[in-house]
Amino acid sequence: MASLNVLILVCLGYVVLLFGVAFAADRLAAAGRSTWLRSPLIYTLSLSIYCTAWTFYGAVGYAARSGLEFVTIYLGPTLVMIGWWWGLRKLVRIGRSQRVTSIADLISSRYGKSNTLAICVTILAVIGVTPYIALQLQSITLSFSIFAEADPGSHYYEGASVFWVAAGLAVFAILFGTRNLDANERHHGVVTAVALEAVVKLVALLAVGIFVVWGVAGGVGPTLDRIDASEIGQWQVDRGRWATITFLSAAAFVCLPRMFQVMVVENDDERHLRTAAWAFPLYLLLMSLFVVPIAVVGLDLLPQGANPDLFVLTVPLSQGQDGLAMLSFLGGFSSATSMVIVAAMALSTMVSNHIVIPIWLSSKGRGAVVSGDVRSVVLYARRVSIAVIMALGYFYYRLSGGGAALASIGLIAFAGIAQILPALVGGLFWRGATRIGALAGLTVGFVLWVYTLLLPGIGGEVMPQSVLDQGPFGWGWLRPQALFDIAGLDPMVHAVMWSLSLNMAAFCIASVLSFPRPLERLQGAQFVNVFEHSAGPRGWSGSAAQSEDLMIMSQRILGAREAQEFFRAQTVEQGGRGGLPEPTPVFLERLERELGGSVGAAAAHAMIGQIVGGSSVSVEDLLAVADESAQLLEYSSRLEAKSSELSQTALKLREANTKLTQISLQKDAFLSQVSHELRTPMTSIRAFSEILRDTEGLGLEEQVRYSTIIHDEALRLTRLLDDLLDLSVLESGQVNLNRARGDLGDVLERSVSTALAGWSNPLIVKRHFSNERIVLYSDLDRLGQVFINLIANAQKYCDAPDPELTITVHDVWGQIMVDFVDNGSGIPSDAQSMIFEKFARVSAEKAGGAGLGLAICKEIMQRLGGDVSYLSGKEGAAFRVRLPKEERAAM
Repeated sequence: MASLNVLILVCLGYVVLLFGVAFAADRLAAAGRSTWLRSPLIYTLSLSIYCTAWTFYGAVGYAARSGLEFVTIYLGPTLVMIGWWWGLRKLVRIGRSQRVTSIADLISSRYGKSNTLAICVTILAVIGVTPYIALQLQSITLSFSIFAEADPGSHYYEGASVFWVAAGLAVFAILFGTRNLDANERHHGVVTAVALEAVVKLVALLAVGIFVVWGVAGGVGPTLDRIDASEIGQWQVDRGRWATITFLSAAAFVCLPRMFQVMVVENDDERHLRTAAWAFPLYLLLMSLFVVPIAVVGLDLLPQGANPDLFVLTVPLSQGQDGLAMLSFLGGFSSATSMVIVAAMALSTMVSNHIVIPIWLSSKGRGAVVSGDVRSVVLYARRVSIAVIMALGYFYYRLSGGGAALASIGLIAFAGIAQILPALVGGLFWRGATRIGALAGLTVGFVLWVYTLLLPGIGGEVMPQSVLDQGPFGWGWLRPQALFDIAGLDPMVHAVMWSLSLNMAAFCIASVLSFPRPLERLQGAQFVNVFEHSAGPRGWSGSAAQSEDLMIMSQRILGAREAQEFFRAQTVEQGGRGGLPEPTPVFLERLERELGGSVGAAAAHAMIGQIVGGSSVSVEDLLAVADESAQLLEYSSRLEAKSSELSQTALKLREANTKLTQISLQKDAFLSQVSHELRTPMTSIRAFSEILRDTEGLGLEEQVRYSTIIHDEALRLTRLLDDLLDLSVLESGQVNLNRARGDLGDVLERSVSTALAGWSNPLIVKRHFSNERIVLYSDLDRLGQVFINLIANAQKYCDAPDPELTITVHDVWGQIMVDFVDNGSGIPSDAQSMIFEKFARVSAEKAGGAGLGLAICKEIMQRLGGDVSYLSGKEGAAFRVRLPKEERAAM
């Protein structure tokens, strides 16, 4: 039988290993050899702190008590990683661009650097997570007690063990979680240790599961038979609880301070999310793979009344597998310690940045300039905060005494942390969300969560049974678990429904009714449009004399070496060779972000505002925002937008006026040209017909010549009248289309032959016949008329020594594109916008005609549902005829 002393030695050895791994990772990072520490694998494994001891041990107990409902705990994060990956990417991008240090810091930054809002989020997180830390301490203590019961000679004291566990975890978190302050200096030691623990707890749970299935149950088949015979195998789904717990687990995955720490703050590269999007759901799948078999076998093997939460330990022990039981213990120990360490780090950052530092600054008579060593104060505050948080968890455990109330605190904590979600998601995607709305939503949600879930879940010592049954003061409609007389719901579903729905309602209504401050509007734009918006200066500017004060303040926060390197780099970037940089808006913006990584965005903004703005020192003034400067910047931005809009409108009006002027000139030219075109053939016809009529003795040869001239001029006149009539019919919409099936290649072949007939030196036409084998359903004659006109224009206008025309057919997304490109000089850019107008002619002197051909082509293609356009950027003249999908039929 396993000895408790051996277990303690193994546990101490494992802790030493974690210390060694964390220390080595920090040394590698300091030496610049941290490439593998920044890998997607380490990042994905660090997300496993979601799987706490409540998951490692409690999932089996959950399955034994509630069947397959335990799946919801894994389903929520899986849905977030797969279905909301783009939202996580936005969250990580904002975290890096704003240099946030915690979820409270991010919400504070979004809503105008509001420290009041950050304090509210911090208090909610501490209240929600501290009992959860106590739950982890309980799991470790219960694990020790199992081995103590199996070793009668051991001297095990539960109170002492939980104390030393809490103290050891606090020391680890202090040593490796408060070594630096810069948010860009990741906690490589802690993250690497968490990744190692992720592997250990996965291997441990898989080892126990494999042993249970093949070593105890006899294989997969017998295991499935046991599951079918068990109550766990009965598929009973309470849809309300399933949906609620799935939502809570998804919300907690995003909002828990420890998850935000590893997912956002510790993220080195947002591309790691691509790997985590599939790798972390796979990890959760492996963690849940053997939960049901372990629960079913444990219920069969162990005596009635055995604690199912500890089946992962007690089943191997009952079969004499001491080594496997110790491995399982290390898995549970890893699950608990990783959660406690990271949670303590995250909460200590929030407490120090948003509660301790503002109070400490307000107590100093001259603020941040002569307030002492801020860096030391921040580090000391974080270390004390970690110790206090661990102490709170320890005392909560001792006061509650463990038991069912403590075991159920996991879901209760999830529901409390979920109250942050409306303010968080609203701030990411709704620019109109305001600080007042976020405060209202958090307050309403927090109060309802405490009243409907937290206090009833703790027990009757805090909330009397009479209040649960009859409501406060006998008001039955205010019963904590039946608000407004809505009874019959599961207590968890009831509490989450009311707290979150009224939270969101208060958030939306207060945001709509309140007006955001200028800084809120600017921050809202940066958060909502983080991928497009590059953060600019805040409108601050200072004098050269203030640079020294900024340097002193920065040294006290960042440290002397780090601050001097930062200021030296900024001086070089500004073009200086020595001294201090000028406090330009850009420099002040960068300095604020650099300081924000150490003390939080709100405190950094206040410190710089105090020095640059010359504000008097009080808590309110210290945390105030330069609203007037931000207001001017916002108004300036609006004026610039309006000015740009008016300029664009004026440009469009000028373009339209120019086009109308050109059309008017073209119309006058057209009328003159039509008069000329009508008069010229009519004059020829009249003159030569009079010669034929009045001249006697004309020879046969002369009669034929004069008759031919009359005939040609009559044809010319007829063509002109036909064009005018054709255009009129097309524009009036009275044209009848004769649609039929035909081959595009045949239409092009006829068009080329017709357009080039009669020319002594026709241009060379290049075609790709294999692309032209397309069946059309269209008016083939009208389409051929368009092709003929474009080919004839190329014959007339192409001024190359050896004229060529290339006809190319493309099939783009189901539409047919026919391009006609010659090798001439093309159409001048100033004439391209007018070539399809009715009165336009690019070179009437060369080609003659009234300039109606392309206008007719345009009208024909519009009637056919397609289009004809000019392609600019080609070497010669280039036209594209587009046939829509309905003009094409399958071969």
